[in-house]
Amino acid sequence: MKLSNLLSTIALATGASARKALTPERVAASINSEDLQDVLQNLYKIAQDNDGNRAFGLPGYNASLDFVLARLGCGNHFDITVQPFTHLFSHTRNITLMGPGGDDVQVISLQYNHATPPEGVTAPLALVPIDDERGSGCFQDQWNDIDVKGKIALIKRGKCHFADKLKFAKDNGASAAIIFNDDPKQTGGSASLGAENFGKLAPVGVVSYDQGASWVKRINQGEILEVALSIDVLTEDRETWQIIADTKEGDADNIIMLGAHLDSIQEGPGINDNGSGVAALLSIAESFKRYRGTKNKVRFAFWGAEESGMIGSFHYASNLSKEEASKIRFYFNYDMIASPQPYYIVYADSDAHKTGARFLFEYLRDQGYPAEYTQVTPSKLLMQVLT
Repeated sequence: MKLSNLLSTIALATGASARKALTPERVAASINSEDLQDVLQNLYKIAQDNDGNRAFGLPGYNASLDFVLARLGCGNHFDITVQPFTHLFSHTRNITLMGPGGDDVQVISLQYNHATPPEGVTAPLALVPIDDERGSGCFQDQWNDIDVKGKIALIKRGKCHFADKLKFAKDNGASAAIIFNDDPKQTGGSASLGAENFGKLAPVGVVSYDQGASWVKRINQGEILEVALSIDVLTEDRETWQIIADTKEGDADNIIMLGAHLDSIQEGPGINDNGSGVAALLSIAESFKRYRGTKNKVRFAFWGAEESGMIGSFHYASNLSKEEASKIRFYFNYDMIASPQPYYIVYADSDAHKTGARFLFEYLRDQGYPAEYTQVTPSKLLMQVLT
């Protein structure tokens, strides 16, 4: 599906009228692949110029803010607010894992990881019993019959949050933990332990399924496997910002809001996740420069620190008064919309949500795409970055 087809549905929510009305056809016609690619290429260059990322708390994100502000213009068409907030920043400066034979093992860190002592932790692996039904290391009874004190707990991934496993590891005396993936196809990626858990968890490294499974086999055969894990982490509060831009025209008591997170993960440039959403919003914003007479005010949000747990959007929502919140009639979120192998999923939890979502759903179906409704909850969204 062309991105322009997806974006054209948004004009249905504006109720535009007068002079050149803002219609789906005009919005679609004003969006082209060259402009979208231009945004993505600019964001990619920003990442390349800033250690390969555009993450919260780092220079690449600040440069991304400047880029979006420049694209929105100097206030001729939008009332722009740059909203500051402070959040705990965490960056793993170095992580190494030496295997039982003295070999270097490929290992990744997690956001809000905990540092080991400067000399690292060298200790035997203590296998937490494999429990694929409930999840390994997710409940205290799974720790009762094993001795992890002063050792490095070896835990299989899955079923519960990383942080749950690591809290049990720390509470039961483990010096650190190794979590191995529960799917042989899992490679790389990123996840967050949550800023709220900082100081409460064991230091951790994540390894592949094959690596973990080989250690499990050797431990079950009676071997004692000693490994060395070293993690250096910088953690501190950092101020950051996000952009809220309102159209100058439109009824301020009836706001249609469009949002996309601007930050990337620390491990990559964030072009699909979520440069694609940013490109969509900037392209839609261009339509409000070309056409006038918008019935409802439209608000664009470029969220910060989403990859740290949707921090910016939560900050914005929690600081709205009831009166301000009641004026927002509908919110559309644009996140990872440029996948070459997409699922056509429309998130809508209720008939009330479908009041707006049905426009997108029906449009996709009319174009021959296998669109489906699905439910989503905050906990489900967070599980994507916590497990």
